[in-house]
Amino acid sequence: MMTHEIIFAGFGGQGILSMGKFLAFGGMVENLNVSWCPSYGPEMRGGTANCSVILSDEEIGAPIVTAPDTLVVMNRPSLDKFETTVKSGGTIILDSNLVNREVTRTDVTVIRIPAQDEAEAIGFKTIANMILLGALVDKTGVIPMASLLQALKEHGKEKFFDMNKLAIDKGIEYARDSVNSEVMA
Repeated sequence: MMTHEIIFAGFGGQGILSMGKFLAFGGMVENLNVSWCPSYGPEMRGGTANCSVILSDEEIGAPIVTAPDTLVVMNRPSLDKFETTVKSGGTIILDSNLVNREVTRTDVTVIRIPAQDEAEAIGFKTIANMILLGALVDKTGVIPMASLLQALKEHGKEKFFDMNKLAIDKGIEYARDSVNSEVMA
């Protein structure tokens, strides 16, 4: 039995809902049961946005995630709101360019990625979310990377695929570096 619950959170306009959607589509490629539940304020950009994704090989009773296995945050208010909800032993992936405080929990794995800087280096600042998504999929193994890329190809804009793939690869690097640093600690 496998069920993995994730919360993506940040400001509107950062691609929070897109991260969740691509992960859910990737789960569908794997024939998993999926739930994608967006939540956002009335503002189009700048307001809060989050979404819950559940991937499971069993039926999903409700789309509500109260204790995620993984939390992906792109701003400090989201870390403040959701940090305490992550299951012990879970993972928090954050954009260290936008989250200006440390995670206080000691019972979770933390992956800090300067996603804004990395996205800018790739050439397109709006792909910071894809860097974080790449780290999530690689770190958790919740779906195979090939399924995420297939979902991106089928449901994303074709002209952005190559750039998104570069961003995902950068996220994979950070996820693997975090594993190496955990082992050495």
